[in-house]
Amino acid sequence: MSDREEKQTKTFIMIKPDGVERGLMGQVIARFEKKGLQLQRVRLAHAARGLVELHYREHSGKPFFKQLVDSIAGKNVLCMVWAGPSDIVAQARTLIGDSKVERRLPGTIRHDFACGFRDNVIHGSDCEEAVAWETSVWFDSPAAPMIGE
Repeated sequence: MSDREEKQTKTFIMIKPDGVERGLMGQVIARFEKKGLQLQRVRLAHAARGLVELHYREHSGKPFFKQLVDSIAGKNVLCMVWAGPSDIVAQARTLIGDSKVERRLPGTIRHDFACGFRDNVIHGSDCEEAVAWETSVWFDSPAAPMIGE
């Protein structure tokens, strides 16, 4: 294994239904590629309600949980695992932009493409533990069928 491969870490990125429906997948992927990150896994999946609830379990019980789940469940999402340098999670989150509309910076995915707070195009893991968890939910769960299966 080369030095470059040893230092690479991963992050989980999901293009949410509003991004899939609006045909933004290619533009979002291109931004990660331009950053020099490497796409390692990709899956177009139907977001079953149980998977969405599992994915966002840390927000269960919060006032926005049901609306968040409702905005994704039953629709298609593009799940991806990207590899890159040791700070890939932070790099990806900078590229994605803030979830709060008033704090989105020009040039970020959410600033350039999002239509609001919920319809914000994309989700990115916030730490390495979340990367492992979210990857297992969307790639290893038998309840996450690929489109066309």
